[in-house]
Amino acid sequence: MDDRKKVIVLLSGGIDSTTTLAIAKNLGHAVYALSFDYGQRHNLELIKAVKIAKKFNTEEHLVFQIDLRSVADSALTSQQTVPKERTLDQINTGIPATYVPARNLIFLSIALSWAETINAQEIFIGTNAIDYSGYPDCRPQFIEAFQKCADLATKVGAEKNSIKIMSPLSGLTKSEIIQKGIELGIDYGLTHSCYDPSPESMACGKCDSCVLRKRGFDEAGVEDPTRYVC
Repeated sequence: MDDRKKVIVLLSGGIDSTTTLAIAKNLGHAVYALSFDYGQRHNLELIKAVKIAKKFNTEEHLVFQIDLRSVADSALTSQQTVPKERTLDQINTGIPATYVPARNLIFLSIALSWAETINAQEIFIGTNAIDYSGYPDCRPQFIEAFQKCADLATKVGAEKNSIKIMSPLSGLTKSEIIQKGIELGIDYGLTHSCYDPSPESMACGKCDSCVLRKRGFDEAGVEDPTRYVC
């Protein structure tokens, strides 16, 4: 009998979600990976997510299709220009055009439904509130609020067997996340971060996500395996 704890991990194919997946696996959990095809311009991340899920031998990898382009105004779901060549001060100020309205709220709600259906006990999400692009749905306050919502909105919650929302990277910098991943044996060459990759699948090197990725690897003292246009 398999007595491992069953958990769902939201897997985008980036550094944070991949590290979160590795953490869940390292804890000995039976991991079910959940990715989203939501109409994002950088859907190369889904190709990466599939490879990562296979690499970590997840129990199942569900790619859920939900087209947010008709309801979510964002540079990631439209022809808006992706902000580039911004300084760290600019990245850390305000909410950028790459914010997808309520994305994590939507993703966690779907994960919660799947978790209750398959009797998963926890949902892991790689939200990070230190080295990130200012998205409000990455803050610890949001995770805490969603936990309360999950407890109220589900049958298991009403029966006092709530599904726990786990955010193990919340207090870590990008360099600390990378260092943790290296300790867990992650090949970050499998991951993708760029919001605006080239037709040849190379990272632009200038969007906020690329800037934070480059800085994270530099501060971690680890070679970045990413192929950049510049």
